[in-house]
Amino acid sequence: MGDDAALEAFRADAREWLAENFPPPLAHKNPVPYQNDAPYAEADPDWQLWRTRMAERRWGAPGWPEIYGGAALDAPRVRILAEEMRAIGAFNPMKMTGYTMLGPTLLEFGTEEQRAQHLPGIARGTVRWCQGFSEPGAGSDLASLSTRCIDAGDHWLVEGQKVWTSGANHADWCFALVRTDTTAKQRGISFLLIDMRSEGVVTRPITLISGSTHFCEMFLNAVRVPKGNLVGRVNEGWGIAKRLLQFERDSLSEGRGEGASLLPLARSRVGTDGVGRIADGDLRSRLVAHAMRAHAYNLTMTRLAAEAKAGSAIDALVPVVKTLGSDVAQARADLAMEIYGDRGLGWTGADYAPDELDVSHQWLHARAFSIYGGSYEIQNNIAAKRTLGLPDPASAR
Repeated sequence: MGDDAALEAFRADAREWLAENFPPPLAHKNPVPYQNDAPYAEADPDWQLWRTRMAERRWGAPGWPEIYGGAALDAPRVRILAEEMRAIGAFNPMKMTGYTMLGPTLLEFGTEEQRAQHLPGIARGTVRWCQGFSEPGAGSDLASLSTRCIDAGDHWLVEGQKVWTSGANHADWCFALVRTDTTAKQRGISFLLIDMRSEGVVTRPITLISGSTHFCEMFLNAVRVPKGNLVGRVNEGWGIAKRLLQFERDSLSEGRGEGASLLPLARSRVGTDGVGRIADGDLRSRLVAHAMRAHAYNLTMTRLAAEAKAGSAIDALVPVVKTLGSDVAQARADLAMEIYGDRGLGWTGADYAPDELDVSHQWLHARAFSIYGGSYEIQNNIAAKRTLGLPDPASAR
């Protein structure tokens, strides 16, 4: 069987399996297994069933080696699986911080012991991770972080504070940047894995304007960490962190091109004219323009995936597509809010349907797309220097 025929056979198999196994009530739902203060995955039998089925099929981490719980699919098949899931509103229930960021980082930098210990739980969706990077005094200038990690002989001793740590109050583990040398900046940072059940770890949720509380403060009070939890070498965590952030920005870019689903929504909410077009001509033209831009973005992501498979270096383009993807997603949230009109302004109460309440929360949440994972300003600076090769203004002073 030729390559094209084999891929089409895989697509047909994936489509059939998804149709038989994906619970329809979960279509187009939030893939993150916790919302606000309650981890709804544990309370939702459909979500539990979907996670179990995906784990058994090994499609929670489809491209990972089988020894770590993956399905060892090549890039074209991983892409086909994502396309077929997107077509029916399905999602990967394992696509959380552990899968999108730490997993590929451990595959590249971790020891065999670390990979064997941590990757299978990520692939099954049974172990949750959070990211301990930002601090109250080290956000955009992350290299200024001050959380101390002291060599205490047979263990590390960690003291400090992290902030904007997504899902920390539900996480089992945290991968964190810590300072192991106070005499250097980037060269004094190490990459550490911290068990969130350790004595001295305290989390406190932060309420956002969207009503969500998935961001947290995290306090590390004399936390003992085994020596084997260091990823890479001491004081070489900055390079590992930069690579991890590339994985994060890449994952944040995925799925941001969604937008065509707004067209049928607008037909039902706004109405149609005598020939079946969306009645509001101005809104119709902007929806079509957005759908075209979203489709172009998706095609760009597909092309970059193909170039990466061919061995081309695409790392310099990651900040560009992350910025573009954030812009497309924010525009979609704006259009969705407009489609709902005054029915999209509700915050709570029985007077509004669940989808009407959801659109206002999602619109507010979309404001964060251009901030987390690297703000617009940071991404544009990176793109200017690494993608376009422009001179650094700071070096000319």
